[in-house]
Amino acid sequence: MNIKDKVALITGAAGGIGQAVATELSNCEVKAIALVDQSACVEELAVRINRWAGHNIASAYRGDTTDSDFRRKVYDHVEAAYGRVGICIPAAGITRDSLAVKIDKETGKAVIYPVEQFRLVMEVNLVAPVYWAVEMVARIAEDRQKSGIGKWDPQEPIQGAVIFIGSVSSLGNRGQIAYAATKKGLEAAAKTLMLESMYHGVRCAVIHPGFTDTPMVQAMGEAYINKFILPATQLKRLIKPQEIANAICFMISNAAVSGELWADAGWHPCIS
Repeated sequence: MNIKDKVALITGAAGGIGQAVATELSNCEVKAIALVDQSACVEELAVRINRWAGHNIASAYRGDTTDSDFRRKVYDHVEAAYGRVGICIPAAGITRDSLAVKIDKETGKAVIYPVEQFRLVMEVNLVAPVYWAVEMVARIAEDRQKSGIGKWDPQEPIQGAVIFIGSVSSLGNRGQIAYAATKKGLEAAAKTLMLESMYHGVRCAVIHPGFTDTPMVQAMGEAYINKFILPATQLKRLIKPQEIANAICFMISNAAVSGELWADAGWHPCIS
């Protein structure tokens, strides 16, 4: 799939991997990029990308990625302004880390991970990404139907690509009962959607980054990173967001790459 002149949409674009992917896609000369995030930083990113490109290719959309009305409005606006979205990177995600069960030392009672937190992480990290992807597939399918085109033919160009952002935590990670579950869920979602969406010419895959130098990872604290993360990483450093962005663009452009790609920098956790 040729990235040049395609319309891309990225959620979680204000920082971390989402921001790096937006920059990398602009380097690949996409026609337009929809930058979606709750943070005002997404507007600043759009200005920087447009200044670098020399013309307006990036548009910022601020809102809650779990809001279905917001999702549809973003797609409607992007299609009206630039044309059909063909690349979807739903990168928005959160962590709410805590042990599933821990003992309160004062009361001796077990404290269970709050179900409200679990549901919140599921909505942001699993449900929302899947539906941002499905929205794109649905619009491609409708567009082909209107044009009298049915099942995608291998002689046609690839119509679209979805890359979900998984994590090495999908293997299981202490203190991440909710986060790990959502990232594992994205594996199944990508595999299932790939089986269905190739009927319309849309590829789906998931990348599993290792610990990347993003605000989410930095929030763990330097001491924790130095003690528990870097020693278990063959590179002995955090992955750069640009390295993950480069891998994502490779996954988009190479039609032979499907399923899962592990970009973990050789991370192998020590079990204690």
